[in-house]
Amino acid sequence: MADEVREEAPSPLARLAGEVAALAGIAHVAVENGELVALAQRDALVPLMLTLRDDPRFSCEQLMDLCGVDWPERVERFDVVYNLLSVSLNHRIRVIITTDERALVPSVSAIWPAATWWEREAWDLFGILFSGQPDHRRILTDYGFDGHPLRKDFPLTGYVEVRYDEERKSVVYEPVALTQEFRSFDFVSPWEAITTLPGDEKAHAFRAEDAAAKRTE
Repeated sequence: MADEVREEAPSPLARLAGEVAALAGIAHVAVENGELVALAQRDALVPLMLTLRDDPRFSCEQLMDLCGVDWPERVERFDVVYNLLSVSLNHRIRVIITTDERALVPSVSAIWPAATWWEREAWDLFGILFSGQPDHRRILTDYGFDGHPLRKDFPLTGYVEVRYDEERKSVVYEPVALTQEFRSFDFVSPWEAITTLPGDEKAHAFRAEDAAAKRTE
């Protein structure tokens, strides 16, 4: 009698992926490098996140991180990435939505209060706007900062520079003014340029003798 063929049960990650894929608002689900990644629709974000938090199949009690990614060649240039953790079920789910410079992303600060800090950071560094965010202020740059420094088209020098004016007795903002039209780089490390450090004279002499001996061999 032939042995019966037994179908292998799906792994917990594969089963979780199937359950997430069936949720409303999910456009695509994949397992990347052993992690579950779900692409979601922006307008369905809040009910989706409530389900991922409250449904016992997911139980994502914590929002571990929220960050932006800039793809300036796309129409919706920004990804907003939510990294969720279920402490009780020991799994993680990464949710990604897309947006542009003007569209509002629904805030999840009412679901996970810690999101307030990260949504402020995403606004400050990328210029991503969140609707329903109760504290939409910059968090890392100054109040007078111009632009969003993690956008890939933001100049490395920035637009303004800050200095303390002794006459005014205050900090002043001025347009960036490079002190030279071009930059000449010396690619020799200053550490390598110093052939003998103080106190290292004997070691340097030994190295010079060894080098001379090798040249005469």
